[in-house]
Amino acid sequence: MSTPKKTKGLIGSVLLFLILSAVVCGCIANEEVNSNSDTQTITDMAGRTIDVPVSPKTVLCTSPPSLVLVYMIAPDRLAAWNSPPGGMGDIHYIPEKYKKLPVIGGWFGTQSGNYETFINLNPDLIIEGYNTQGDFKSTIAERQTNFGSIPVVAMADTVDATAFDGPITFIGVVLGEEKKAEELKAFYHRIYDRVSAGVSTIPDDKKVTVYYAEGPDGLSTDPVGSHHSQLIEVCGGKNVAEFPAKPGYGMSDVSIEQVINWAPEIIITPDKTFYNSVHENPLWKEIPAVKNNRVYMTPITAFNWFDRPPGVNRILGIAWAAKIMHPDEFSDLDLNSLAKEFHREYFHYELTDAELDEVFKRT
Repeated sequence: MSTPKKTKGLIGSVLLFLILSAVVCGCIANEEVNSNSDTQTITDMAGRTIDVPVSPKTVLCTSPPSLVLVYMIAPDRLAAWNSPPGGMGDIHYIPEKYKKLPVIGGWFGTQSGNYETFINLNPDLIIEGYNTQGDFKSTIAERQTNFGSIPVVAMADTVDATAFDGPITFIGVVLGEEKKAEELKAFYHRIYDRVSAGVSTIPDDKKVTVYYAEGPDGLSTDPVGSHHSQLIEVCGGKNVAEFPAKPGYGMSDVSIEQVINWAPEIIITPDKTFYNSVHENPLWKEIPAVKNNRVYMTPITAFNWFDRPPGVNRILGIAWAAKIMHPDEFSDLDLNSLAKEFHREYFHYELTDAELDEVFKRT
């Protein structure tokens, strides 16, 4: 009776082996089909599962923060600008071949984009990041419905300077540019981690008070909690404007009396007209930042380093803002060297010493 039992056991073992072999072979075959396909299935940053091209050749973005990240990681994939490149920075610092891209608008600030304009460019992929329309997931659903068969992927945290890891990693995977994305993340952490560590040692009563002066008269601003003024807190300052942020484009109106009462130690401005006139304006002369010559204009090259757009272009701005607020604490940050490296690798432009001197002469 022992022999039949052994035979049954042997047959069972063989059958089990064959079944397992079939399962394994099936998995390998599926992997090969996926790897040879023109599409890949991803989960985007809104939690949607979507099929996208493995290596999209033409990409459009619905707003500037996402666009800047694509431009930095894979500029040759970018099919159009959301706004004229000179409107977001100084067009001198944009390589010639990218200056020629069309301008198609989008959904940001006070703008509302045109779906047909996007569709007519026949992109492989559309990236939806920060928008001013409200609920992120419902906006993505609306975009996908209106763009039809063109895949739309959601990218979150494009305007949070403390959380750039997520969108950088995501765009690297989507565009097949993981190596470049990892390099950008490493550069970001060299600056962000150093500044975060330094700021953590600064007592609260040593953090400087800062007013962000927008507009030609300096009487528009973005308060605590706004992504437009976020670098103030990130870099060890206290934003003197404390009131609910204006939705959408921001830039809340304030009065000169409010600014005088706030008495900021530092004023940061992106506006050349205001910067050039503030020291001669009697209304501003008694404000500590003006009296002590601590009014700084944000550096602007291909993009503004501090805001507008409030995207990954601000990585350099973290180092700049930290140095103007706490120069002794951050004296080890070599801004010239960092700026040259950042522009060469991510803004695709070789900065000269003369250009850097020009950029920094007001800062």
